[in-house]
Amino acid sequence: MRVAIVHHWLISLAGGERVVNTIAGLFPAADVFTLFADKHNLPPALHKCKITTSFLDKIPGAHRVYRHLLPFYPLAVEMLDLSGYNLIISSDSGPMKGVLTDPGSTHICYCHSPMRYLWDGYPAYSRQMSPLTKGLFGLISHYVRNWDYAAAQRVDHFIANSNYVAGRIRKYYRRDTTVIHPPIDTSQSFLAGNHEDYYLAVGRLVPYKRTDILIEACSKLGRKLLIAGDGPEMKRLRKASARNVEFLGEVSESQLRNLYARCRALLFAADEDFGMVPLEAQSYGRPVIAFGKGGSLETVIGTGKPSGDRKAERDGLSTGLFFEEQTAASLAAAILAFESCEETFVPEAIQAHARRFDTSIFVDRMRNYINCVLYNTSCA
Repeated sequence: MRVAIVHHWLISLAGGERVVNTIAGLFPAADVFTLFADKHNLPPALHKCKITTSFLDKIPGAHRVYRHLLPFYPLAVEMLDLSGYNLIISSDSGPMKGVLTDPGSTHICYCHSPMRYLWDGYPAYSRQMSPLTKGLFGLISHYVRNWDYAAAQRVDHFIANSNYVAGRIRKYYRRDTTVIHPPIDTSQSFLAGNHEDYYLAVGRLVPYKRTDILIEACSKLGRKLLIAGDGPEMKRLRKASARNVEFLGEVSESQLRNLYARCRALLFAADEDFGMVPLEAQSYGRPVIAFGKGGSLETVIGTGKPSGDRKAERDGLSTGLFFEEQTAASLAAAILAFESCEETFVPEAIQAHARRFDTSIFVDRMRNYINCVLYNTSCA
């Protein structure tokens, strides 16, 4: 059986690339197709794979401006030659669901999210633009949005990375899904004896992560905040920060492990599709203070909010707190509420909850699902 793994781009090592890495481990002989690839920064399992990129990848400087090449995505995707492959697995939050496949092939799309800037995120993205750019983006988005809907109908089977994303796939693509949460590597997680007096934020510094809320809340309360990550918002956020906020930039894996293990709690303000960072923090036994919307509701067990772990809820387990409004005031109130009950959080129980999302569980569920699809059997 010839297998192709398809991913929107392989430029950085983020959550989507970890999923690709794990899927490639299931099919080590698979070929990989992507729009753009930095072959010096690939997931480990892809180092020996044959990687085919689109014509866009040949444009000088494309890796710096690839997100601005949206009008050309449909053409670039459809020009990738996947003829002769029996199984195509796309890992996608972009246009790759639209690849053209043979009539007798099977295409399974692991969808991280419909393209936010075309669908539910379109108003927020367009508000940041000048009138001229907004008009041009509107025309392009209308064309690509229609193509994206048509592309979703080419997929044989959809997997969503969360119930939250499954709902958006139903709304925008009118397709049913199976939910399989992304893998979290808990093999190197540990519990520190004592935490230190700082809150932690981890992730790219981009607008939708709302790192500005974290900074404002911690500055208001005089709490120490360490921020691990880089991005286009760095300069603006630095200017708005007080002395209690420290920007660490990109950190190594070992540094990040120590930051997770020793923080008081992780702060998370994004409305994420799933959000691996809260689970990573929990794998070190640390509580999470998260915005109460999106994927966080499936990974953090907080008072008064349903999660995917019904047994833990019945047992009264809590792995964090939610704040209801995406504002600094709401977060500050949640931090104070957390500090009033901080000693009630049990690191061992928090870590056990995170292990429900371990890589081994993802592998078992993906393997079972793929076999069910290929051999037309009922999936348990």
